[in-house]
Amino acid sequence: MAVDLESLSEATSGALGSLLSTTILYPLDTCKTKYQVEVQDHGQRKYRNLSDVLWEAISNRQVLSLYQGLGTKNLQSFIAQFVYFYGYSYFKRLYLEKSGFKSIGTKANLILAAAAGACTAIVTQPLDTASSRMQTSAYGKSKGLWKTLTESTLSDAFDGLGISLLLTSNPAIQFTVFDQLKQRLLKQKLKEADHDSSPVVLSAFTAFLVGAISKSVATILTYPAIRCKVMIQASDPDEDDDKTKRAQRKPRKTVSSVFCNIWKKEGIPGFFKGIEAQITKTVLSSALLLMIKEKISATTWVLILAIQRYLLLTRGKLKKA
Repeated sequence: MAVDLESLSEATSGALGSLLSTTILYPLDTCKTKYQVEVQDHGQRKYRNLSDVLWEAISNRQVLSLYQGLGTKNLQSFIAQFVYFYGYSYFKRLYLEKSGFKSIGTKANLILAAAAGACTAIVTQPLDTASSRMQTSAYGKSKGLWKTLTESTLSDAFDGLGISLLLTSNPAIQFTVFDQLKQRLLKQKLKEADHDSSPVVLSAFTAFLVGAISKSVATILTYPAIRCKVMIQASDPDEDDDKTKRAQRKPRKTVSSVFCNIWKKEGIPGFFKGIEAQITKTVLSSALLLMIKEKISATTWVLILAIQRYLLLTRGKLKKA
């Protein structure tokens, strides 16, 4: 079976972009996750805003703990984006070949993006759960990836898979909006550009803005489910060090139990607690990802073609020998 080089190029550039954006914004991601997990109880709350999480780390001299779980998050992010971009690009090419259409409509784009997202969620769910637990552990008490995964059951590693599959609508909306805006902008640039051999691409700033707009739309529409997912996967602070409490495990968190807990203690506004932090983090992350991907995709394509040519030449020499 031949390798789809175009899909491979898209997947590689997307994964590299994700790796860089995740690393740059990881402290913000940790603060955002800890803020989302807290549920107001009897009017009391530990964090009044996102900056309180950062100040807690600084005052306890645990600034480096804002990076706890970075390796796991990077691994999860790299694999997730590689699988997603490969699947999304492959499904688009397959759809165009089978349907005979020259372009993909909005509805078809949503379905293809959701299918790629579902594949990604299933493959990376254990890593996603582990990274969330490591981030929400007490500062300085995060366990390694292997210990985090092995101290619980296989079903625990897939906590939140159902809601993760539901949230495939998030990247589906995001990349559909991005693709549609990108195509319109490129068509406009083609009309304005001279007929030369240089390819027409989005500028870094334009790609950043389009990525920010597309992610904002997706985040606002899916935020209640995002917060429920984070709370399901979060580490229980009472179990960080206490082996007795760890042995006497609490009932497993479900979507319905988390939903009811938020409803009883915080009401409707609780489902949108931390949405500003979520939008700030995800918009910056996605915009950086797409900007980096747009800038390195051409280089990645050239490198892949060069590697393919080198392998073909090597194979030819070996046959002659």
